[in-house]
Amino acid sequence: MNILSVENLECRHGLLVAVRGISFTMAEGEILALVGANGAGKTTLLRSIAGAHNPASGRVTFDGQDVTKLRAYKRVARGIALVPEGRRLFADMTVEENLRVAGAHGRKGTWDLPAVLDAFPQLKPKLKARSGDLSGGQQQATAIGRALMTNPRLLLLDEVSLGLSPLAVDQVYESLNGLMNSGTTIIIVEQDLRRAIAVSSRIICMLEGAIALEGASAALDREVITAAYFGLHRQTDTAP
Repeated sequence: MNILSVENLECRHGLLVAVRGISFTMAEGEILALVGANGAGKTTLLRSIAGAHNPASGRVTFDGQDVTKLRAYKRVARGIALVPEGRRLFADMTVEENLRVAGAHGRKGTWDLPAVLDAFPQLKPKLKARSGDLSGGQQQATAIGRALMTNPRLLLLDEVSLGLSPLAVDQVYESLNGLMNSGTTIIIVEQDLRRAIAVSSRIICMLEGAIALEGASAALDREVITAAYFGLHRQTDTAP
């Protein structure tokens, strides 16, 4: 059985349609990379799956249950966790406080403070530091660790490498390796196509709120994805 099913989802920001009739499913343990230009609708789609944005129409089913109208905190309790774009930590709280607050509102499971620190050892010396004083890479590690503290079955990672130095991105992905091999179902929004292809089993490329391309990562090369990314395949398809 699929762990996630998105059916004909449409999401709006006022009069702007950000997500247009998107449908896809995910098997448990699958890693899906969501790519597309800025404004393609990727963040809105993730927020709708997480319960942070109410869709105008369509349905989200998680673990066989319709969660379309379920509040975000109730989805967290069921096993859906979002690492939002920009991290959005509690800046005046310490790293440890950020992690423990999340742990108090999630599911029971193997992810606790020691497990998160094993996955992100760079946080060990920063436990008592204010999260607002951390580097970008440390903040991203804290944000991912905070989501893991809820023991998710579906982890939504929005713009993992945004605003980070290449070294910080390498460190974050190195820490994610164990998670990606653990069987957790993951949707990751990533602008770096090389990384998106490398870490995922399937890719969806969005364009203007709709799915422009979908396929197994191993079967899609960078050139094909780039064409879909910029809508060039449409020119090819409609050429006389």
